[in-house]
Amino acid sequence: MKKLSMMAAAVAFMTGNAYAGTLDDVKAKGYLDCGINTGLIGFAAPDDKGEWTGFDIDMCRAIAVAVFGDKTKVKFTSTTGKSRFPTLASGEIDVLSRNTTWTFSRDVQLGFEFAGVSYYDGQGFMVRKDLGVKSAKDLDGASVCIQTGTTTELNLSDFFKTHGMSFEPIAIETNAEARPSYEQGRCDVYTTDASGLAATRAQMDDPSAHILLPEIISKEPLGPLVRHGDHQWGDVVRWSLNVLIIAEELGVTSANVDEMKNSKNPEIQRLLGVSGEYGEMLGLSKDWAYNIIKAVGNYGESFERHIGPNTAIGLERGLNALWNNGGILYAPPFR
Repeated sequence: MKKLSMMAAAVAFMTGNAYAGTLDDVKAKGYLDCGINTGLIGFAAPDDKGEWTGFDIDMCRAIAVAVFGDKTKVKFTSTTGKSRFPTLASGEIDVLSRNTTWTFSRDVQLGFEFAGVSYYDGQGFMVRKDLGVKSAKDLDGASVCIQTGTTTELNLSDFFKTHGMSFEPIAIETNAEARPSYEQGRCDVYTTDASGLAATRAQMDDPSAHILLPEIISKEPLGPLVRHGDHQWGDVVRWSLNVLIIAEELGVTSANVDEMKNSKNPEIQRLLGVSGEYGEMLGLSKDWAYNIIKAVGNYGESFERHIGPNTAIGLERGLNALWNNGGILYAPPFR
């Protein structure tokens, strides 16, 4: 508790008065500075050409397109579980787009504003298959690799305490550090968001030698966040995310977006700037949402491209399917 209070005090000191005018600041410097993970394949990792790519990277690019009409006008700043909040609070980055859970204390006490949920996740456990463990309830006395400065620390402690078990924490800073620590046997178990476990396993020499245990011990709604106090910028980030979701629901893709401008559907007309002044309300161009879809695609396209069943990560949509297709993914109406 003391550690959290000290962090809150530090963030409050750095934020001081509410930030205002982030959109104008971003336009003035000519690029978006987006805080990302230090490297999590499928979500944020450099490709063989050194270019950042991934599901969270697409969120950064969508915001850059909304502002500039150009997905390349973004600088990526790597952050760890510990550094991400001070980096955002200090103004070093304009938005944080990485596996960060929306919680009460982060929203209220630390003074951030979550722009929505881009991925519904939950904390799980990964073990070597030859360990013979079938359930997280069999992990009494295990050594567990865990990233510091994350909700996983508290969730892990709660889970073991609830089930009358003990564990030995092995502290790590980043996912990049977790994988070799786990593979080299420094810990019996690696715990983080289930999506992160799938991404980590995909990078191993023999992914089939490792299993994800069936228990999901927490709710982890992940999404982009900004500083409190700048509502216009919060709206830009929020509705950039909503555009990706709404476009999928309406069947608008990067391939058919030009054709869809001729749609008779009033919501598609509003979305693509054919009618209404929605871009003007945000301080953006009339075709800002069209530009996002044309450059990045919709939510489903991004999911399938980076983390879906046909990728090395192999994630099913699950809760992240649209609300009208068995999931809970939902965006407010575009009207």
